[in-house]
Amino acid sequence: MAQTATTDKASGATRLDRRKARTRQALIDAAAELIAQGRGERASIQEITEAADIGFGSFYNHFESKDELFRTASEEVLERWGRMIERACAGIEDAATVFATSFRISGRLGWTHPDLARFITGAGLELLDIPRGLAPRALRDIKLGQAAGRFTFPHAGIALSTSAGALLGLLRVRQQHPEQIDETAVDETAEAMLRMFGVPAREARRIAARKLPDIEDW
Repeated sequence: MAQTATTDKASGATRLDRRKARTRQALIDAAAELIAQGRGERASIQEITEAADIGFGSFYNHFESKDELFRTASEEVLERWGRMIERACAGIEDAATVFATSFRISGRLGWTHPDLARFITGAGLELLDIPRGLAPRALRDIKLGQAAGRFTFPHAGIALSTSAGALLGLLRVRQQHPEQIDETAVDETAEAMLRMFGVPAREARRIAARKLPDIEDW
């Protein structure tokens, strides 16, 4: 009997953990959708819990504040995408090509992953302050390009901000005026970024025209 009770207790704890994990994920998913809608800052905790279809009181079992929830949601979404890009770029040794490939894949989100594109435009330049995901990886690749002599532009932080602004511009135009943009614009922007960073024009054009690797489903 004692062994059975112990087993039941352990089983009950496992079910509770799974239920808590589902509730936490529902909150994160709701926050991500609100950010994608551009409503992250305006949404109340009541709106968040209603979107997650959970009770208001459950919120504080998982997060201390709305800011913590949105920060967690942003980190998880962007980290997942960052890892997918890293896997797509595995085997590419040249830092300039890695940077351009990552930019070109991300710039095509409006076509390949529109929900994620909306999330990124909803987050805006604040994504530069998120310690996981796209920004730290892009900064790493820029610094590697500088160290290898591939990029002569001396300011990594400015290069990162410029890249982020270009990516946001591509995604916003795709969302608001899809008839005005095609995937060629993404490659042209990547080429312009490489040239600004110091890659010779002919080589920048060649890198930006490389066949892109496959990426996993989102």
